[in-house]
Amino acid sequence: MPKRSLSNAADKQQIIARLETIQPTSPRQWGKMSAAQMLCHLADSFRVTTGEKNWELTRVQVTPIPMPAWFLKWFALELPIPWPHGTPTWPEVDAESGGTRPGDFENDRRELLRLLEHFTRQPRDFQWQPHPIFGPMSDAEWMRWGYLHMDHHFRQFGV
Repeated sequence: MPKRSLSNAADKQQIIARLETIQPTSPRQWGKMSAAQMLCHLADSFRVTTGEKNWELTRVQVTPIPMPAWFLKWFALELPIPWPHGTPTWPEVDAESGGTRPGDFENDRRELLRLLEHFTRQPRDFQWQPHPIFGPMSDAEWMRWGYLHMDHHFRQFGV
């Protein structure tokens, strides 16, 4: 079975359909984020990867993970297992820290859809920014990451 990716039209459409089912009252299965904070977190994550939001402006020292970046990237993007729960959120993409705070839920959802379209647009009109853990990534790796990141948080809300 091929790995799911936002570069696959059916996978992207499935992600959009799942996004449409999330409600402000959707209960989380784990973690601290509300559904509204999760939408802002995903939006900020896309903003950072496309250069709309700069990591360097708010860089906070985070304890490094004691594994090589290539191994973590392979583990996260290639293995067919769900991402673990409880991974700390970077301050720049945390609605309770340096990230975007929720506003109107439907406006935040529309903004995430806009950013998803921008992230997946071909040809690209931006340069990928290095991932804070994995470093530089290819188009295919970013599309896989985007799918897995959204899937992870949608599962967090039972969607």
